[in-house]
Amino acid sequence: MEIKYEYVRKRSDFGRPCSFSDFLAEVTVDIPPDPSLAQDFIPQDPVDFAVQEGPVMALHEVNTERAEVSIRGVNHVEGGWPKHIDPKNSELTSRYREEVEREEAYTRTVQGLGSLVEHYIRQNNTIDIYEEYFEEEDEVDEEDEEEEHPSAKIINVFRDPNTIRRMATHLSWHPDGNTAVAVAYCSLDFQDSRDINFDSYIWDLEKPYTPELTLKPSSPLVTLEYNSKDWYHMVGGCYNGQIVYWDTRKGGLPMEMTPVEFSHRDPVYGACWLPSRTGTECLSGSTDGQVLWWDIRKLSQPSEKLILDITREDQLSKALGATSLEFVPAMPTKFLVGTEQGIIISCNRDAKTPPEKIANIFRSHIGAVYTVTRNPFFPKVFLSVGDWTARIWTEELMDSSSIMETKYHTAYLLDVCWSPVKPAVFFTTRSDGILDIWDFLYHQKEPSLSLKVSNDPLLSLRPQDNGQIIGCGTRMGNVSLLQISPGLCTLRKNEKTLTSTMFEREARREKVLQEKYRERQLREQERLRAQPEEKEDPQEVFKQAKEDFFSNIKAEQRRR
Repeated sequence: MEIKYEYVRKRSDFGRPCSFSDFLAEVTVDIPPDPSLAQDFIPQDPVDFAVQEGPVMALHEVNTERAEVSIRGVNHVEGGWPKHIDPKNSELTSRYREEVEREEAYTRTVQGLGSLVEHYIRQNNTIDIYEEYFEEEDEVDEEDEEEEHPSAKIINVFRDPNTIRRMATHLSWHPDGNTAVAVAYCSLDFQDSRDINFDSYIWDLEKPYTPELTLKPSSPLVTLEYNSKDWYHMVGGCYNGQIVYWDTRKGGLPMEMTPVEFSHRDPVYGACWLPSRTGTECLSGSTDGQVLWWDIRKLSQPSEKLILDITREDQLSKALGATSLEFVPAMPTKFLVGTEQGIIISCNRDAKTPPEKIANIFRSHIGAVYTVTRNPFFPKVFLSVGDWTARIWTEELMDSSSIMETKYHTAYLLDVCWSPVKPAVFFTTRSDGILDIWDFLYHQKEPSLSLKVSNDPLLSLRPQDNGQIIGCGTRMGNVSLLQISPGLCTLRKNEKTLTSTMFEREARREKVLQEKYRERQLREQERLRAQPEEKEDPQEVFKQAKEDFFSNIKAEQRRR
């Protein structure tokens, strides 16, 4: 039996579905009745016709001397057994019977495969897998982007089950499909004397009313992180400075914790897992001015220590307190530290001496740097948030200002993170409970979307790996999950190239401005050397500063 298909058309055009269009009914032919022709016809009512499209299949039965064979839909050879086979010869008869059974089994198999192959061939002919179906969407320009209305909606809320509400200070998604989220709960109010619970929780997205696992540390957790290599391992930084390690397969009690005498002296605001062969090394930073390296197999003391002294004298009394910590596997030897004094420190672990480990300093914000995070597509570009702005920096420009920044808000910015799927999109949270979504590739003066999530300040923020769902933690311990529109979490054509060009252009502009500023400073110094010294009246300076201050306040009031 041979199955043969011959195609005379292009494969992508074969089997293409019909293209239907929607339009109103129209009359093509209108033949009015002719009463004079009615005499030539015989009226018949009702009129029934039987129509059969398929061929009529018959059942044929043939009786032989030794077997009864039933064959449907085919013509059987008359005469029973073939003439060259003697029915009385048992050996030839059994051999012929086995041969017929093999042929019938082969025929059934080929017929089954034929229908299956025909199905896949028809499917492949209908759909051209190499055809560009979304060329029009990929060529969206700025005007089309403005016509799209970005949106977001709250799909779930996790609430702190304790009567005394605590702050949701940090979020961490489960690395395996983001099916769960770990939330660190702590009260950061100074000298809070309330009887506060120390527990933190892991929430399952399918069960928002009851925590999946309760973590029981020795002190409230300020930060909490999953291990991307071993999903069951978690590390947390406590309010009393200890580092705690969990194996979630064995329950919510800690497997091990660092001794108090070798731990941090202040709350641990940052903890990161480090890439290693064992997957057991981690990094922690605290406002006591130290960055410590740990191995969870031996938490009795840190394996390495760095004092954040920007004077490079390695003195703890001059160290800056760490309020945020950033480490990415793409740059295994470098990490960023945001400090209480508004300075970002770029550190290099491979340096020989502790002072050399402080590679570069960025004077970023007026207040504390709450978060610093690297761009997932361009690791040398990082984002920081503090005071009333979010700023974008590049490590290629040493000792310079930021290359891009947001406008000044009336409310404090408390957290920030990049989108994991779009290189120019980032999210910021504010103290008035508003989540801002920025897309610097299209809008740099205003956010693409601002959403009122809560009446309480939004302290923590973390998106899923696909960028579709964002978790926001509030001061009252509520964690809201928001689902954003596809336009804000879908990578478009050439978007990565355009973003890289934008960052490079802004870096060149900042470099030119920095050189111009230095030249101006040199000219001013030369002018002051050439002129005799003139003493300024302090009263006049104070009077002028006072007038400028009140004029700025009145201008701001008129603007509002």
